[in-house]
Amino acid sequence: MFDTILIANRGEIACRVIKTARRMGIRTVAVYSEADAGARHVRLADEAVCIGPAAARESYLVADRIVAACKQTGAQAVHPGYGFLSENEEFAETLAANGIVFVGPPVSAIRAMGLKSESKKLMEKAGVPLTPGYHGDDQDPAHLRAQADAIGYPVLIKASAGGGGKGMRAVWKGEDFADALASCQREALSSFGDAHVLVEKYLQRPRHIEIQVFGDTQGNCVYLFERDCSVQRRHQKVLEEAPAPGMTPERRAAMGKAAVDAARAVGYVGAGTVEFIANQDGSFYFMEMNTRLQVEHPVTEMITGLDLVEWQLRVAAGEALPLTQEQLSIRGHALEARIYAEDPDKGFLPSTGRLLHLSPPEESLHVRVDTGVEQGDEITPHYDPMIAKLIVWDETRERALARMLQALARYRVVGVSNNVGFLSRLVACPAFASADLDTGLIEREQGFLFPGDAEPPAEAWLAAALAELLREREDAGEAAARDADPFSPWHGRDGWRLNSAARRALVFRSGEAEKAVAVAYEGEGFLLELEGRGVRAHGALGAASTLRADFAGKRINATVVVAGEKRHVFLHGRAFVLAAVDPLYHAGEGGGAEGGLTAPMPGKVIALVAAEGSTVEKGAPLLILEAMKMEHTIAAPCKGTVKAFRFGVGDQVADGAELVEFEAAR
Repeated sequence: MFDTILIANRGEIACRVIKTARRMGIRTVAVYSEADAGARHVRLADEAVCIGPAAARESYLVADRIVAACKQTGAQAVHPGYGFLSENEEFAETLAANGIVFVGPPVSAIRAMGLKSESKKLMEKAGVPLTPGYHGDDQDPAHLRAQADAIGYPVLIKASAGGGGKGMRAVWKGEDFADALASCQREALSSFGDAHVLVEKYLQRPRHIEIQVFGDTQGNCVYLFERDCSVQRRHQKVLEEAPAPGMTPERRAAMGKAAVDAARAVGYVGAGTVEFIANQDGSFYFMEMNTRLQVEHPVTEMITGLDLVEWQLRVAAGEALPLTQEQLSIRGHALEARIYAEDPDKGFLPSTGRLLHLSPPEESLHVRVDTGVEQGDEITPHYDPMIAKLIVWDETRERALARMLQALARYRVVGVSNNVGFLSRLVACPAFASADLDTGLIEREQGFLFPGDAEPPAEAWLAAALAELLREREDAGEAAARDADPFSPWHGRDGWRLNSAARRALVFRSGEAEKAVAVAYEGEGFLLELEGRGVRAHGALGAASTLRADFAGKRINATVVVAGEKRHVFLHGRAFVLAAVDPLYHAGEGGGAEGGLTAPMPGKVIALVAAEGSTVEKGAPLLILEAMKMEHTIAAPCKGTVKAFRFGVGDQVADGAELVEFEAAR
């Protein structure tokens, strides 16, 4: 076994590998970019080495710097995690040339499975079922269009070297093919350095089911059952679960055999995932093989009781697989939800900023949180905006769903937009709860998943007001303790007035709604009046901004986090944002700036679609912005004229920067 390993990655996977290695008595080395100098994986590792600037192409993607870090620290092996260089054959070759073990498959397996088109040919020879499509080398747009026409629409264009949903577009009619192809190729070139694509039949209502495989250097290969990853958005997984709902033993065995055949066909060693697209009738087709550990591997660990990272390290050290196929079994059901810094109500735009308050649910036998950040850390525009993976387990799928809803209700995130509320609705969605699964679930359940803004309930307004009053009382007590005369009546916050009762109003705003909570002091408590209804209230503040409140005898537990003028109220499993309004402040009458379209996040301009001086219709694409490895199209808000672009292709833009001077039609 190794004495020291280096983790050539960041975020939650780096933290996860460090945790397992430490349990195995292995010393760990983290590498980090300048942007990650204070990151959690850097704090957790035994040693850390800076390998370059924030941009991944100048740090995490530079093989020579990682090799230099290994030599500097004496690391004998490199765990690549996922993403970055985890499936890069040149990186694996470079490590081998320097006598460093790559914790992953042989270079030949990476090469064979690295290009989807080539892997399809191998799988065809191995007898693994394939989706009808074109996997050839001719990349002429006219030829690809002709192949798509022959296959029949809808088709799916996929980056041959891709993964993670990048460089992938569904095309429903021939006239849309050229634009979709250009977009795929741009994204593929940016993300993987290779614009090569393949074209396949796009199956209707398919499920995405993948099989976890593991091989060793002694020729043993097993499958550790399946994961259902059908719940996706833009071909990126959102929820994963294991085992797959409705999977029969016969179908599991057939898919497992196909996956092992695929692995054996390339002499696979280590952890890998064979991904299949499955029809509702049970038929399935090979899509691709990921020659690394997957983001969703924890659900497999939860149902098998195994540590797949430990298996990776043991196999890389030359040991045989710990168990045979006959010794593997499934227990219970597990789900994983990816907690992201993104805004579901704004097209899932990534969000950046500091995590002012981060309180995940408590971990237990049933709940696991894999994360690369802690409260106070920053989500930057340089990398994937994942906050954590939330994994739950229970004896049945129904009980696991209940666990997930409970765990999401206890997740508190303040400082960045996030998808916790969306995930809660997704888990509660009748289609998901009843396992009516396919990759289009999110699109066809838009009404349930995006119900629109709902006004906070009365208890949210009251909780915000009570927390405000209790904080004032606590601050006054602390100030009194520091004062030379701690017993001065001027420190009091009991509302005492000579010859009259004290009353005041706390005003909050949520969206377009603005409400005042009238306050009368009553000894240790308060009389709160909202919209003509009075409620006697008292309570106490606890750690992490928790609030125990009593409203007219009804007790509730909430969390009220202060962030500037905002009050983030977490109540009954939901989150509400109220803004405290200063009644002495009056906004000016002037309107906002007009005529410009601004960047929704930091990013890079990669294409100018419209021409300066042209007249466009509402919704017409004007330019394409790349941020966090994804393309975002800036569209015309109405019919009008493109007066000028403020930036050119390749320019970096800041959040809120004016991109286009646009004049609306009169």
